[in-house]
Amino acid sequence: MMRSPDMACQLDWHLVPTHRIQPDPGKEHKTMVHKVQAVVVKEKNAPVTLETILVPDPGPGEALVDILTCGVCHTDLHYKQGGIGDDFPYLLGHEATGVVSAVGPDVTSVAPGDRVILNWRAVCGECRACAKGQPQYCFNTRNATQKMTLEDGTVLSPALGIGAFAEKTLVAAGQCTKVDPDADAAAVGLLGCGIMAGIGAAINTGEVKRGESVAVIGCGGVGIAAVAGAKLAGATTIIAVDIDDNKIEMAKSLGATHGVNSRQEDAVEAIRALTGGHGADVVIDAVGRPETYKQAFYARDLAGRVVLVGVPTPEMTLELPLLDVFGRGGSLKSSWYGDCLPSRDFPMLVSHYKQGNLDLEAFVSERITIDQVEEAFGKMHEGKVLRSVVEVSPVEI
Repeated sequence: MMRSPDMACQLDWHLVPTHRIQPDPGKEHKTMVHKVQAVVVKEKNAPVTLETILVPDPGPGEALVDILTCGVCHTDLHYKQGGIGDDFPYLLGHEATGVVSAVGPDVTSVAPGDRVILNWRAVCGECRACAKGQPQYCFNTRNATQKMTLEDGTVLSPALGIGAFAEKTLVAAGQCTKVDPDADAAAVGLLGCGIMAGIGAAINTGEVKRGESVAVIGCGGVGIAAVAGAKLAGATTIIAVDIDDNKIEMAKSLGATHGVNSRQEDAVEAIRALTGGHGADVVIDAVGRPETYKQAFYARDLAGRVVLVGVPTPEMTLELPLLDVFGRGGSLKSSWYGDCLPSRDFPMLVSHYKQGNLDLEAFVSERITIDQVEEAFGKMHEGKVLRSVVEVSPVEI
């Protein structure tokens, strides 16, 4: 694939080997480091650049991972725009697969050579949620202790504690979920974030049951993943709602039985009409705006469930009649990372993918090289792709 002209002047990452920097015998060194290429954003709204970074060998509780693929996710764009924090420079990328190349001395959960999906829920096993047997809500998830840096020593902030637009990255061992290596890395890697968020909103948070009706408002990558999750759970009426007919058709190709263009008709009335006048058993808001949440609230059946998986912005507020909240019953839930437990959900969903029950490859709109991330952000912002996937070290499957 041809590269963006804007990146043409940059160093060709394919020709840059991974360097292992040997310690100077005359100096004290705690660890050796690897010199690799990676995508970094240095300040708010600046274009991303391809930089040489230093990645330490793993210490206790850590794993060094050779990255194979990494999806370009909206979260990375939010980091770039300063919407998540101001701890620049950020090492972007988090929706990734890789191969473990080394582990710390006390690590037993993964070993060199393991194919893994990286996750940002490395459960601690000790917090209040874990102690209650709810590790999917872990309040103290773990990241690597050591820092990755630029060559001048500037500390990098890895996106979601991962930083996977890179040839190698350092993570907590618990962030590595071992999966079947006989699967398309670009496809299954999407389970690391957005696709898991959508599928999990249906099967984990929404607890969709066989024969139920489900409406999904917003058919971007997460919303269409929620459609796929509803189908996987056995829902028989699945309604995709969006203002873009192309996205609605994509949702239908992955499991939606009906489509509603909310620019052309009232979404609440349309959902009720498609569910016998009652409303859906589960309505998933994959947009995260007050307007769409109200649609979800009133489009559900009495005692139905609303799931919010779209992420609101800080200034947004919601006003609902408290009597309606009481009188309609049911539950109003938020879904963070699809309420997933990676060690449970990733291998299960990879199995469904291999059995033909879950078409993860349909979410891969294009496969790109590491120097095309800035261009991919533009396509994503314009709604032209479900996912662009960076192939860092392409492999034959």
